[in-house]
Amino acid sequence: MELIIVRHAIAFERDTHRWPDDEDRPLSARGMARARKAALGLKGIMQRPTRVLTSPLLRARQTAAILTQVAGWPRAIACPQLMPGTPPRELLTLIGRGRDERLAVIGHEPGLGHLASVCLPGSAATAALSFRKMGAALLEFKDAPRAGRGELVWFLPPRVLRAAR
Repeated sequence: MELIIVRHAIAFERDTHRWPDDEDRPLSARGMARARKAALGLKGIMQRPTRVLTSPLLRARQTAAILTQVAGWPRAIACPQLMPGTPPRELLTLIGRGRDERLAVIGHEPGLGHLASVCLPGSAATAALSFRKMGAALLEFKDAPRAGRGELVWFLPPRVLRAAR
């Protein structure tokens, strides 16, 4: 099983006057443009996922929509386990129940970094990875995804993804 982890693209800065509820804060125009370029890079370096889960927050859903439009990924399904502050093991438990060949998740930091770290064996799991906005990683599992059983195939910042297009 392959797990693709993607952090949402660049959003507007927090502004309680414009977005009293931070869940409604959208991607910026710059974030959308860069996300399209990074999506082309992802399309060029890997096969599309069989299923996509996204945080219900607007900026993550918009990132998922760009990946659907540009990279041909399946339409994303909102997943509460990708909300900020949710323990990564809850998402890992959910993922472990599925039978996906190649699953993508789109969410937020620091949760995604903790998820990736929990998936890796031994000392690699002691420090969280840090995803840049629109950065991505690919992890492989020989069987169902379990804590400490993943192998990091690649971990790429957005500029590398944009260059890969």
